[in-house]
Amino acid sequence: MGCMHTPGKGLSRSALPYHHSVPTWLELMSDNMREQIYKLAKKGLTPSQIVHQFECCFMHQTWIGDLFHI
Repeated sequence: MGCMHTPGKGLSRSALPYHHSVPTWLELMSDNMREQIYKLAKKGLTPSQIVHQFECCFMHQTWIGDLFHI
């Protein structure tokens, strides 16, 4: 909800913009992983189901659980 008497949306003017960038710890995808994503998509899985498949596969390895940027 914004302020009544000012054109702002409630954010401070000194607030920094959000950074929408890939995390530095994330390495580029290998072709093998990309092919697996394409195969699962062709089978008709939704993006959330594909991410769930990868989470289950990588759960036993040392894996950071953020798959958003893949």
